[in-house]
Amino acid sequence: MAFRLRLVPEQTSWDFFRHQTLTFGFSVMLVIASIIAVAVMGLNYGIDFRGGTTIRAQTNESVDIASWRDSIAPLGLGDVVITEVFDPTFAADHHVAEVRIQAQDGTEAVSSDTINAVEAALQTVVPSVKFTSTESVGPKVSGELIETALLSVLAATLAILAYIWLRFEWQFSVGAVAALIHDVTVTVGIFALFQIKFDLTIIAALLTILGYSINDTVVVFDRLRENLIKYKTMPLKDVMNISVNETLSRTVMTSGTTLIALIALLVLGGDVIRGFVFAMTWGVVIGTYSSVFVAKNIVLFLGVDRDKKKVDPADKFFDKSAKPGKSKPWNEGA
Repeated sequence: MAFRLRLVPEQTSWDFFRHQTLTFGFSVMLVIASIIAVAVMGLNYGIDFRGGTTIRAQTNESVDIASWRDSIAPLGLGDVVITEVFDPTFAADHHVAEVRIQAQDGTEAVSSDTINAVEAALQTVVPSVKFTSTESVGPKVSGELIETALLSVLAATLAILAYIWLRFEWQFSVGAVAALIHDVTVTVGIFALFQIKFDLTIIAALLTILGYSINDTVVVFDRLRENLIKYKTMPLKDVMNISVNETLSRTVMTSGTTLIALIALLVLGGDVIRGFVFAMTWGVVIGTYSSVFVAKNIVLFLGVDRDKKKVDPADKFFDKSAKPGKSKPWNEGA
Protein backbone atom coordinates (compact mmCIF):
# COMPACT_ATOMS: atom_id res chain seq x y z
CA MET A 1 0.00 0.00 0.00
CA ALA A 2 1.38 3.38 -1.01
CA PHE A 3 2.14 5.77 1.83
CA ARG A 4 0.50 9.19 1.60
CA LEU A 5 1.29 12.00 3.99
CA ARG A 6 -1.79 13.66 5.48
CA LEU A 7 -1.58 16.72 7.68
CA VAL A 8 -5.30 16.49 8.47
CA PRO A 9 -7.60 13.45 8.66
CA GLU A 10 -9.19 12.23 5.46
CA GLN A 11 -12.61 13.24 6.69
CA THR A 12 -13.23 16.00 9.22
CA SER A 13 -16.37 17.47 10.71
CA TRP A 14 -15.08 20.46 12.64
CA ASP A 15 -17.52 23.26 13.37
CA PHE A 16 -15.73 26.38 12.14
CA PHE A 17 -18.69 28.61 12.94
CA ARG A 18 -19.34 27.51 16.50
CA HIS A 19 -17.79 30.72 17.85
CA GLN A 20 -18.50 32.89 14.82
CA THR A 21 -19.31 36.00 16.89
CA LEU A 22 -16.05 35.68 18.82
CA THR A 23 -13.83 35.10 15.76
CA PHE A 24 -15.48 37.83 13.70
CA GLY A 25 -15.33 40.25 16.62
CA PHE A 26 -11.63 39.46 17.03
CA SER A 27 -11.07 40.30 13.34
CA VAL A 28 -12.93 43.60 13.71
CA MET A 29 -10.78 44.46 16.73
CA LEU A 30 -7.61 43.69 14.76
CA VAL A 31 -8.68 46.02 11.95
CA ILE A 32 -9.55 48.84 14.37
CA ALA A 33 -6.27 48.38 16.28
CA SER A 34 -4.34 48.45 12.99
CA ILE A 35 -5.98 51.69 11.88
CA ILE A 36 -5.19 53.27 15.26
CA ALA A 37 -1.57 52.08 15.07
CA VAL A 38 -1.11 53.62 11.62
CA ALA A 39 -2.79 56.89 12.68
CA VAL A 40 -0.88 57.26 15.96
CA MET A 41 2.52 55.71 15.25
CA GLY A 42 2.68 56.14 11.48
CA LEU A 43 4.63 53.99 9.04
CA ASN A 44 8.39 53.80 8.93
CA TYR A 45 8.72 54.76 5.26
CA GLY A 46 11.80 53.64 3.39
CA ILE A 47 13.80 55.68 0.91
CA ASP A 48 11.31 54.88 -1.87
CA PHE A 49 8.60 56.88 -0.08
CA ARG A 50 10.69 59.28 1.97
CA GLY A 51 13.10 60.45 -0.71
CA GLY A 52 16.87 60.27 -0.67
CA THR A 53 20.04 59.70 -2.68
CA THR A 54 21.30 56.59 -4.46
CA ILE A 55 25.06 56.24 -4.89
CA ARG A 56 26.57 53.72 -7.29
CA ALA A 57 29.88 52.44 -5.93
CA GLN A 58 32.48 50.35 -7.75
CA THR A 59 35.38 48.36 -6.31
CA ASN A 60 37.88 45.66 -7.22
CA GLU A 61 37.11 43.72 -4.03
CA SER A 62 34.07 41.63 -3.20
CA VAL A 63 31.24 43.52 -1.52
CA ASP A 64 30.74 42.74 2.18
CA ILE A 65 27.43 44.47 2.90
CA ALA A 66 27.73 44.06 6.68
CA SER A 67 31.16 45.76 6.87
CA TRP A 68 30.00 48.53 4.50
CA ARG A 69 26.97 49.20 6.70
CA ASP A 70 29.08 49.19 9.88
CA SER A 71 31.47 51.75 8.42
CA ILE A 72 28.63 54.13 7.48
CA ALA A 73 26.62 53.72 10.71
CA PRO A 74 28.71 56.21 12.81
CA LEU A 75 27.73 59.00 10.38
CA GLY A 76 24.16 58.90 11.71
CA LEU A 77 22.46 59.19 8.32
CA GLY A 78 19.32 57.27 9.27
CA ASP A 79 17.99 54.70 6.82
CA VAL A 80 20.85 53.38 4.66
CA VAL A 81 20.28 50.50 2.23
CA ILE A 82 23.19 48.70 0.56
CA THR A 83 22.60 46.20 -2.25
CA GLU A 84 25.08 44.48 -4.52
CA VAL A 85 24.49 44.72 -8.28
CA PHE A 86 24.99 41.51 -10.27
CA ASP A 87 25.60 41.54 -14.01
CA PRO A 88 26.97 38.65 -16.12
CA THR A 89 29.00 41.14 -18.18
CA PHE A 90 31.06 42.20 -15.16
CA ALA A 91 34.66 41.03 -15.02
CA ALA A 92 35.86 38.89 -12.13
CA ASP A 93 37.32 41.92 -10.34
CA HIS A 94 34.38 44.21 -11.15
CA HIS A 95 32.05 44.61 -8.18
CA VAL A 96 29.25 47.17 -8.02
CA ALA A 97 26.95 48.13 -5.16
CA GLU A 98 24.21 50.72 -4.63
CA VAL A 99 24.14 52.76 -1.43
CA ARG A 100 20.80 54.45 -0.78
CA ILE A 101 20.64 57.16 1.90
CA GLN A 102 17.40 58.71 3.11
CA ALA A 103 16.81 62.44 2.59
CA GLN A 104 18.12 64.42 5.52
CA ASP A 105 15.93 66.88 7.44
CA GLY A 106 15.16 70.01 5.44
CA THR A 107 16.99 68.88 2.30
CA GLU A 108 15.84 67.23 -0.91
CA ALA A 109 19.15 65.50 -1.65
CA VAL A 110 22.16 64.44 0.35
CA SER A 111 24.83 67.16 0.31
CA SER A 112 28.19 66.74 -1.38
CA ASP A 113 29.91 66.90 2.01
CA THR A 114 27.83 63.94 3.20
CA ILE A 115 28.64 61.99 0.04
CA ASN A 116 32.35 62.64 0.57
CA ALA A 117 32.04 61.52 4.17
CA VAL A 118 30.35 58.29 3.06
CA GLU A 119 33.09 57.64 0.50
CA ALA A 120 35.79 58.24 3.08
CA ALA A 121 34.07 55.90 5.54
CA LEU A 122 33.82 53.13 2.95
CA GLN A 123 37.46 53.54 1.97
CA THR A 124 38.46 52.58 5.50
CA VAL A 125 37.22 49.02 4.79
CA VAL A 126 37.50 49.00 0.97
CA PRO A 127 40.35 51.26 -0.17
CA SER A 128 39.61 50.70 -3.86
CA VAL A 129 35.98 51.89 -3.70
CA LYS A 130 34.94 54.84 -5.86
CA PHE A 131 31.60 56.45 -6.61
CA THR A 132 30.60 56.38 -10.29
CA SER A 133 27.16 58.07 -10.15
CA THR A 134 24.76 59.77 -7.76
CA GLU A 135 20.99 60.14 -8.16
CA SER A 136 18.44 61.81 -5.86
CA VAL A 137 14.72 61.24 -5.32
CA GLY A 138 12.90 64.29 -3.96
CA PRO A 139 9.80 64.48 -1.76
CA LYS A 140 7.54 65.16 -4.75
CA VAL A 141 8.53 61.94 -6.51
CA SER A 142 8.20 60.04 -3.23
CA GLY A 143 4.68 61.43 -2.78
CA GLU A 144 3.77 60.27 -6.28
CA LEU A 145 5.09 56.80 -5.46
CA ILE A 146 2.87 56.62 -2.37
CA GLU A 147 -0.16 57.69 -4.42
CA THR A 148 0.61 55.16 -7.15
CA ALA A 149 1.09 52.39 -4.58
CA LEU A 150 -2.28 53.10 -2.97
CA LEU A 151 -3.99 53.19 -6.36
CA SER A 152 -2.44 49.84 -7.34
CA VAL A 153 -3.78 48.14 -4.20
CA LEU A 154 -7.21 49.77 -4.70
CA ALA A 155 -7.34 48.75 -8.38
CA ALA A 156 -6.45 45.15 -7.53
CA THR A 157 -9.17 45.04 -4.87
CA LEU A 158 -11.82 46.46 -7.22
CA ALA A 159 -10.86 43.99 -9.96
CA ILE A 160 -11.23 41.11 -7.52
CA LEU A 161 -14.61 42.50 -6.39
CA ALA A 162 -15.84 42.55 -9.98
CA TYR A 163 -14.60 39.02 -10.70
CA ILE A 164 -16.20 37.48 -7.60
CA TRP A 165 -19.46 39.34 -8.28
CA LEU A 166 -19.62 37.94 -11.82
CA ARG A 167 -18.41 34.46 -10.88
CA PHE A 168 -20.64 33.97 -7.82
CA GLU A 169 -23.15 36.35 -6.19
CA TRP A 170 -22.89 39.77 -4.59
CA GLN A 171 -22.83 38.30 -1.07
CA PHE A 172 -19.73 36.32 -1.98
CA SER A 173 -18.00 39.37 -3.45
CA VAL A 174 -18.70 41.44 -0.32
CA GLY A 175 -17.29 38.67 1.88
CA ALA A 176 -14.19 38.21 -0.29
CA VAL A 177 -13.36 41.92 -0.48
CA ALA A 178 -13.96 42.36 3.26
CA ALA A 179 -11.44 39.57 3.87
CA LEU A 180 -8.92 41.26 1.55
CA ILE A 181 -9.34 44.63 3.28
CA HIS A 182 -8.93 42.83 6.60
CA ASP A 183 -5.67 41.18 5.44
CA VAL A 184 -4.11 44.35 4.03
CA THR A 185 -5.15 46.56 6.96
CA VAL A 186 -3.87 44.15 9.61
CA THR A 187 -0.59 43.65 7.73
CA VAL A 188 -0.01 47.39 7.46
CA GLY A 189 -0.92 47.71 11.14
CA ILE A 190 1.77 45.19 12.07
CA PHE A 191 4.33 47.25 10.15
CA ALA A 192 3.23 50.39 12.00
CA LEU A 193 3.26 48.67 15.40
CA PHE A 194 6.79 47.29 15.05
CA GLN A 195 8.04 50.18 12.89
CA ILE A 196 9.31 47.82 10.19
CA LYS A 197 10.57 49.65 7.13
CA PHE A 198 7.77 50.18 4.60
CA ASP A 199 8.88 50.57 0.98
CA LEU A 200 7.91 49.49 -2.53
CA THR A 201 8.82 45.86 -1.87
CA ILE A 202 6.14 45.79 0.84
CA ILE A 203 3.59 47.08 -1.69
CA ALA A 204 4.58 44.15 -3.92
CA ALA A 205 4.06 41.84 -0.94
CA LEU A 206 0.61 43.31 -0.26
CA LEU A 207 -0.45 42.73 -3.87
CA THR A 208 0.82 39.16 -3.64
CA ILE A 209 -1.13 38.67 -0.40
CA LEU A 210 -4.29 39.83 -2.20
CA GLY A 211 -3.81 37.16 -4.84
CA TYR A 212 -2.96 34.41 -2.37
CA SER A 213 -5.86 35.19 -0.05
CA ILE A 214 -8.48 35.41 -2.79
CA ASN A 215 -7.25 32.13 -4.29
CA ASP A 216 -7.97 30.27 -1.05
CA THR A 217 -11.31 32.06 -0.66
CA VAL A 218 -12.45 31.20 -4.19
CA VAL A 219 -11.62 27.51 -3.70
CA VAL A 220 -13.95 27.30 -0.69
CA PHE A 221 -16.58 29.49 -2.39
CA ASP A 222 -16.59 27.17 -5.40
CA ARG A 223 -17.10 24.13 -3.22
CA LEU A 224 -19.79 26.01 -1.26
CA ARG A 225 -21.69 26.81 -4.43
CA GLU A 226 -21.62 23.15 -5.48
CA ASN A 227 -22.82 22.02 -2.06
CA LEU A 228 -25.64 24.59 -2.05
CA ILE A 229 -26.99 22.83 -5.12
CA LYS A 230 -26.35 19.39 -3.65
CA TYR A 231 -27.87 20.06 -0.22
CA LYS A 232 -30.84 22.21 -1.11
CA THR A 233 -32.61 22.01 2.26
CA MET A 234 -29.61 21.92 4.62
CA PRO A 235 -29.05 25.10 6.68
CA LEU A 236 -26.48 27.47 5.18
CA LYS A 237 -24.21 27.23 8.22
CA ASP A 238 -24.01 23.43 7.91
CA VAL A 239 -23.32 23.60 4.19
CA MET A 240 -20.49 26.06 4.86
CA ASN A 241 -18.99 23.73 7.45
CA ILE A 242 -19.07 20.84 4.99
CA SER A 243 -17.43 22.97 2.31
CA VAL A 244 -14.62 24.19 4.58
CA ASN A 245 -13.97 20.67 5.87
CA GLU A 246 -13.86 19.23 2.35
CA THR A 247 -11.23 21.78 1.28
CA LEU A 248 -9.31 21.76 4.57
CA SER A 249 -6.60 19.36 3.39
CA ARG A 250 -5.90 21.51 0.35
CA THR A 251 -5.76 24.66 2.48
CA VAL A 252 -3.36 23.18 5.03
CA MET A 253 -1.06 21.68 2.38
CA THR A 254 -0.92 24.88 0.32
CA SER A 255 -0.37 27.19 3.29
CA GLY A 256 2.05 24.79 4.98
CA THR A 257 4.35 24.30 2.00
CA THR A 258 4.33 28.04 1.28
CA LEU A 259 5.23 28.82 4.89
CA ILE A 260 8.15 26.37 4.82
CA ALA A 261 9.75 28.28 1.95
CA LEU A 262 8.95 31.68 3.45
CA ILE A 263 10.31 30.83 6.90
CA ALA A 264 13.54 29.59 5.30
CA LEU A 265 13.86 32.91 3.46
CA LEU A 266 12.97 34.83 6.61
CA VAL A 267 15.76 33.15 8.57
CA LEU A 268 18.42 32.82 5.86
CA GLY A 269 17.47 35.44 3.26
CA GLY A 270 19.30 38.38 4.77
CA ASP A 271 18.32 41.92 5.68
CA VAL A 272 17.56 43.11 2.14
CA ILE A 273 14.45 40.93 1.63
CA ARG A 274 13.47 40.40 5.27
CA GLY A 275 10.67 42.98 5.25
CA PHE A 276 9.16 41.54 2.07
CA VAL A 277 9.36 37.96 3.35
CA PHE A 278 7.91 38.94 6.74
CA ALA A 279 4.93 40.58 5.01
CA MET A 280 4.41 37.47 2.88
CA THR A 281 4.68 35.12 5.86
CA TRP A 282 2.20 37.11 7.92
CA GLY A 283 -0.03 37.48 4.85
CA VAL A 284 -0.26 33.72 4.31
CA VAL A 285 -1.27 33.17 7.95
CA ILE A 286 -3.82 35.99 8.14
CA GLY A 287 -5.11 35.26 4.61
CA THR A 288 -5.85 31.64 5.49
CA TYR A 289 -7.60 32.76 8.67
CA SER A 290 -9.72 35.41 6.93
CA SER A 291 -10.86 33.05 4.17
CA VAL A 292 -12.91 31.15 6.74
CA PHE A 293 -13.51 33.45 9.67
CA VAL A 294 -14.12 36.70 7.78
CA ALA A 295 -15.27 35.97 4.23
CA LYS A 296 -17.50 33.02 5.12
CA ASN A 297 -18.90 34.73 8.22
CA ILE A 298 -20.01 37.72 6.16
CA VAL A 299 -21.68 35.48 3.58
CA LEU A 300 -23.42 33.69 6.46
CA PHE A 301 -24.63 37.00 7.92
CA LEU A 302 -25.88 38.26 4.55
CA GLY A 303 -27.41 34.93 3.55
CA VAL A 304 -27.77 33.46 0.07
CA ASP A 305 -30.97 33.34 -1.99
CA ARG A 306 -31.00 29.61 -2.58
CA ASP A 307 -34.38 29.56 -4.30
CA LYS A 308 -32.87 31.21 -7.36
CA LYS A 309 -29.87 28.93 -7.43
CA LYS A 310 -29.17 27.70 -10.96
CA VAL A 311 -27.14 24.67 -11.90
CA ASP A 312 -23.76 25.65 -13.30
CA PRO A 313 -22.78 23.93 -16.59
CA ALA A 314 -19.71 22.58 -14.83
CA ASP A 315 -21.96 20.71 -12.40
CA LYS A 316 -22.60 17.98 -14.95
CA PHE A 317 -19.19 16.68 -13.92
CA PHE A 318 -20.13 16.74 -10.23
CA ASP A 319 -21.09 13.50 -8.57
CA LYS A 320 -24.77 13.92 -7.69
CA SER A 321 -25.08 10.32 -6.53
CA ALA A 322 -23.58 11.08 -3.11
CA LYS A 323 -26.02 11.25 -0.25
CA PRO A 324 -26.16 14.03 2.33
CA GLY A 325 -23.59 13.45 5.03
CA LYS A 326 -21.57 11.06 2.81
CA SER A 327 -20.03 13.46 0.33
CA LYS A 328 -16.76 12.46 -1.22
CA PRO A 329 -13.88 14.43 0.33
CA TRP A 330 -12.55 17.14 -1.98
CA ASN A 331 -8.99 15.86 -1.68
CA GLU A 332 -9.72 12.17 -2.06
CA GLY A 333 -7.56 10.56 -4.69
CA ALA A 334 -5.26 13.59 -4.86
